[in-house]
Amino acid sequence: MGKKGYHHGDLRGALLDAAEELVRERGAAGWSLREASARVGVSPSAAYHHFGSRDALVRALSVRVLTRLGERMAQAAASGKDPRGSLVAACRAYVRWTLADPAVARLAFAAPARDPDATIAPHPHDVIDAELDRLAEAGELGPEARPAAEFAVWAAVHGVATLLADGLMRLDTEEAAGEQTERVVEALLTGLRQERGRTWPTPHSTHTERRARDRG
Repeated sequence: MGKKGYHHGDLRGALLDAAEELVRERGAAGWSLREASARVGVSPSAAYHHFGSRDALVRALSVRVLTRLGERMAQAAASGKDPRGSLVAACRAYVRWTLADPAVARLAFAAPARDPDATIAPHPHDVIDAELDRLAEAGELGPEARPAAEFAVWAAVHGVATLLADGLMRLDTEEAAGEQTERVVEALLTGLRQERGRTWPTPHSTHTERRARDRG
């Protein structure tokens, strides 16, 4: 793909667009800040005014795509008829997004792309968190099972998405992938409802640690 030229005043956004295209074409590591600059039609020195390094550009791209995923999940959750349906819809959206854009999805969750100081709203984690809170308020998830249940849901759904994206599990249609996601979420919720009398370890993530700092 040749240079698009830079004419519209938002160099930062144009560089992010170029980086996203390069990730789709070559993966997370197969390109440089210089190439992203050339694709936009500006010098690397102009790009450095917005991103001090390629890693800084990658972290900013991760923030943008994770925000986009959170928005899609929140929109999907809003279509649910009840808390359970809303959670399933959000998780279906997660898997659908991963399969539609696997290279960008891999970058978004890669360790070097995570920015501990970035604000992502809505964060995919928070969408799952909110729907589990609604399930707990509706009496469908007990107080012993609720703590950190969002990590269990995330692990299960990310597992489905990754297995499908990597070809380790195959389904014939997008709808079949959605149904498999629903089955996994429903099975997990059934198991969570039966938990009694045990305290589980509490996982942490870059996002939950930043959120805890903001609240403290």
